[in-house]
Amino acid sequence: MTTTVADGVTDDSVARSGRVPVSRSYRFELVKLVSQWRIRLLVLACWIAPALFVAGVSRQSTLPSDTLFGRWMHATAWAGPLVMLGFAGTWALPLLTSLVAGDVFAAEDRLGTWRHLLVAVRSPRRIFVAKSLASLTVILLLVAGLACSSAVGGLVAVGNQPLVGLDGHLLAPGDAAVRVLLAWVAALAPTLALAAIGLLGSVALGRSPMGLLLPPLVALGMQVAQMLPLPVAVRLALPGYAFISWNGLFTSPAQLGPLLIGIAVSLVWAVLATALAYLLFVRRDFTNLAYDGSGRRAITIGLLPLAGLTVLAVAAVAVATPSTGSGINQDKVQRSVATAFAHLYRLQTRQLHRPAVTEAQLRATAACTKSDGQGAQEGAGNDWRCVVTWHLPGVAVAGTAVYQLDIGSDGRFVADGDGPKEVNGYFLVRTSTGDAPNPLWQFDGNVELLDTTSKG
Repeated sequence: MTTTVADGVTDDSVARSGRVPVSRSYRFELVKLVSQWRIRLLVLACWIAPALFVAGVSRQSTLPSDTLFGRWMHATAWAGPLVMLGFAGTWALPLLTSLVAGDVFAAEDRLGTWRHLLVAVRSPRRIFVAKSLASLTVILLLVAGLACSSAVGGLVAVGNQPLVGLDGHLLAPGDAAVRVLLAWVAALAPTLALAAIGLLGSVALGRSPMGLLLPPLVALGMQVAQMLPLPVAVRLALPGYAFISWNGLFTSPAQLGPLLIGIAVSLVWAVLATALAYLLFVRRDFTNLAYDGSGRRAITIGLLPLAGLTVLAVAAVAVATPSTGSGINQDKVQRSVATAFAHLYRLQTRQLHRPAVTEAQLRATAACTKSDGQGAQEGAGNDWRCVVTWHLPGVAVAGTAVYQLDIGSDGRFVADGDGPKEVNGYFLVRTSTGDAPNPLWQFDGNVELLDTTSKG
């Protein structure tokens, strides 16, 4: 029963008026996070280290050519942020979300400060919202640092030059900058999903270190799954795929289907994991000082709904997308290799100051086989071999070049030139201004897993 206190004010109204607004709680939680030495160190590292790394590597004679866009770090500032994005999606972002979101609730358990916080705020719901927003703010600050710092390092070391896309076409500096920005924005979706998983682990597992390790473990599991020969529907239905599918922004036309699906799946994961963390938090018994997480609730309220979401996502993607199997077949490989070769041949032509030629005049085609034509002509592997044929105006005999392909499960491939030496046999070509990297010696490409881009 509600009792009355002085001047006719009820106990309930006192409690309501005593609750701290979300804005004040948010500022308090944000200050608590930023005051931690490890968070300050992370912010400093994310805003300085990428610039030093990109500037240093861009000046080296040996480039990380096994990394996507790594071979172009000497030529344009916009390759560096993409190399950094590939590293961040694999290692940095899962660790950052773990250290921020994965510890934001568990820290109160270790310090035993829940009672003091509840007395001050008087609303578990407001505490959850404030802590979630504070951790999200810090994570966004860290991601922005990685992107901006790597771009500045490239601009200082190399300059604002055009970027060669994954199909060999040349992107103007402004266009390249916009696409790099979009790639980093797209990577926010899986980052939010990992952050939400960190919140869920921090709430469900209390002071247990498993809560802190949950985001990198989930990210590692997603990476292992992407390396397996899984059907394309399963691959796209995993939230970590958006860390890979930004590659499609750097083709013409852009391969947006896998990217949009990856972003949508990641955002759904983020919403569901955050909702589950909220449900567990508001149901918690804060009077139990020995609370150390609830394993049963972590499984029934945390793990099972996410597993169910994965099954539903696989079914939805399988129904919505026209591709089946691995999504990599002979026709797609041939089309991708021929398109990239035609674009890069024109780039080499300009380097050598030869008469200009168009893709229509080249009429480049590729004949590709897997395992010397034995077995099914589809799927990933390093046993693809392509013979590219092209034509030059006024030349009766068609030119041919051989490439050995290593195609990953995500559709990305590396084409390694295997002759003739005049076309792709040497790493460098001699130009009027000195030796320059030969764009046809070795190049990256991308096979679209979904049948959404025109074949024309």
